[in-house]
Amino acid sequence: MKRVYPDKNFCIGCRLCELACLAAHSDSSDIVLAYREERSKGLSACKRVFENDNECVSISCRHCDEPQCVPVCISGALTKDDNTGITVYDADRCVGCWSCLMACPYGAIQRNRLQNKIVKCDLCSGRKEGPACVEACPNRALKYEER
Repeated sequence: MKRVYPDKNFCIGCRLCELACLAAHSDSSDIVLAYREERSKGLSACKRVFENDNECVSISCRHCDEPQCVPVCISGALTKDDNTGITVYDADRCVGCWSCLMACPYGAIQRNRLQNKIVKCDLCSGRKEGPACVEACPNRALKYEER
């Protein structure tokens, strides 16, 4: 299955991946409205850029073959789709216990403090062009490929 892979050798920490993700998951699909208005209502990017001195890397859900987050999810909000390979998140079932945050070895699952739920990458499912973060990356530090 295709996944998003970061390459810290090319990441410059511009955070355009975070903004593209925000816009792709917004109601408006507008980067300015998503950032200025929808964020205050609980919209959150599924990606996060980590920086340490001169190195940075964009992290999101890896959709692991055997995700450690799924078996610890007490409400069944996280499941593994056997057909697509995607680790699927159902926000309606999430109870905000944060077990998945602790279980994820990549630190890819985040808290949405306004909604008391999690935020995780869905590979921009339903978006024809594929993940918005990959398309927005100016240095091609994110690759959407099968390995």
